[in-house]
Amino acid sequence: MRSANMLLRRIVRGSVLPFATQHGMKKDLFLLSRTLSLSLCLKQDKSCEPSEKLDLDEWKKVMKSGLREEVSEMVSEPKELSSLAAARETLEMWRLAGRAVPENMSEEQLKTFMECPSKSAKKKYLKYLHLKELYKKNDKRKMDEKRERRLEAQDQDSKTDETKKSPFVCLWSRTMDKAYNWRAAQSMIFGQPLVFDMSYEKEMSVREVSNTVRQIVMSESSNRRSVDPFHIHFCNFKDDSLYHREFIKNYREAWDKLLITVTDQCYTEIFPKDKLIYLTADSPKVMKAFDHDKIYIVGSMVDKSIKRGVSLARAKRLGLETAALPLDKYLLWSAGAKNLTLDQMMHILLTLKDTGDWKKALEFVPKRKYCDFVNKPVKELKKTLDLISTLKLGKGREKVEKQFAKNYPKR
Repeated sequence: MRSANMLLRRIVRGSVLPFATQHGMKKDLFLLSRTLSLSLCLKQDKSCEPSEKLDLDEWKKVMKSGLREEVSEMVSEPKELSSLAAARETLEMWRLAGRAVPENMSEEQLKTFMECPSKSAKKKYLKYLHLKELYKKNDKRKMDEKRERRLEAQDQDSKTDETKKSPFVCLWSRTMDKAYNWRAAQSMIFGQPLVFDMSYEKEMSVREVSNTVRQIVMSESSNRRSVDPFHIHFCNFKDDSLYHREFIKNYREAWDKLLITVTDQCYTEIFPKDKLIYLTADSPKVMKAFDHDKIYIVGSMVDKSIKRGVSLARAKRLGLETAALPLDKYLLWSAGAKNLTLDQMMHILLTLKDTGDWKKALEFVPKRKYCDFVNKPVKELKKTLDLISTLKLGKGREKVEKQFAKNYPKR
């Protein structure tokens, strides 16, 4: 009995232990050999235990399946690691070949890359990651540049604050403010009136009203600094309206000190109708020259948000004369709408009042909207615009170029 057990132990140790030491399962196999020896002892010594039949074949199958699962779990990790390493090597080769490959990829991105069904899908995925990485770098660069500009602006502000504190600059600014205020005060007595119609609040949104008020603030500032300012009237102005609240936001304590006239009356109740001219872009009548005896009315609104003909209809209901600026007569338009902001209108009217020169006045129109000034009639201007549109379309290019060179020779 003992000799049989010893022989069985030697066979198990000689055949199984080398395999167990390679795969780290030495302890489990010692238990296996011990159970085998005990099972043989139990079979031979039937007097100690009750008679039971042990199915060794089923037991061996169960033990082998457990060993296979453990070995597969231990082998799967190196396979996965090897596939990731191979994917990284492939990416490095593609990067050296000059393809669009991201510099840094996470394990999840590598797994997604390996799961792509085709080579073209892998290329598209890598291109997407590469562009995403470039966008991140670009955003970071912009943020750094913005931070540098902010720091430079802070340094310049600190320098300008030091110059502002000098007594000469303070005295100069106070003197100029007094001079501007004196001119505005004189204009309230002797100046030509200019009316802002504040009756378009219901036609605009809150944001558009805010933009309108901001343009009026810039208009008032340029008017106050001019040589011969207008006497500004805010007509149809209601207290605690949206206009009023926006003006208080912009002017704060200076709102009550402005040298302008603010009233809730209509301009027809203040001035005679025969002297009023409503400036609107929809008017069929074109303004030829600036009249110092007339009172011009400007609608306080943003043109982009208003339907065409609103200000013209209002002027007709009140029986007022209308006029439009001669933009088509002096400007060769290229792109953009023919609407102007309120501060641009103020600059144009002030220049016309001082000089009477339309070319100088229309220089305040944004240069992106027109090509150049023209000294030709409206019919020839329309022909030129038609020729330019035909050139853009490319229809009969040579014929049109010859005609254009014939009509407009180089000087």
